[in-house]
Amino acid sequence: MKLTRFLREDLIDLNLQFEIPDLDPEASPEKRMWASKESALKALAELLTGSGRIGNKKKLFQDLLFRERKATTGIGEGVAIPHIRTMQAKELVMGFAVYREGVAFDAVDDEPVFIFCPIVTPPYEDKTYLRILKRLAELFNTEGVKEQLLEIDDPGKVIRFLSSSF
Repeated sequence: MKLTRFLREDLIDLNLQFEIPDLDPEASPEKRMWASKESALKALAELLTGSGRIGNKKKLFQDLLFRERKATTGIGEGVAIPHIRTMQAKELVMGFAVYREGVAFDAVDDEPVFIFCPIVTPPYEDKTYLRILKRLAELFNTEGVKEQLLEIDDPGKVIRFLSSSF
């Protein structure tokens, strides 16, 4: 599978930035987590919209948020793979982002997330979508992969690294 068909340098942000809203100091930990998760998903929707293959950024964000409310896409050990089949995707689009401070994202291990690999696809695009998800999950379970990706400082190198694993 040629990963560069879905992931381009302009869909990679190695220094993702977003604001987490200030909440009432008495806000519950769950409310704080959802505020940070929503902020991260907005930034990822913005990143993917840059592909030109997304219909409506706000609707994409809502779809990603709805998906997260069903079950977290934080797979643990600092990684999340937010993914959704949505009418907002004209074709499969994949991104890659690093949030250096780590963000509460309700990951399965309750640890902060540093690496995001968002994937969106039209509802009818199952085969490739599922292959990519499976391969990413396997890849991130390989010892040392996360650390290597966090050290990369060039989007082209991220693509080469991921492509060599597919």
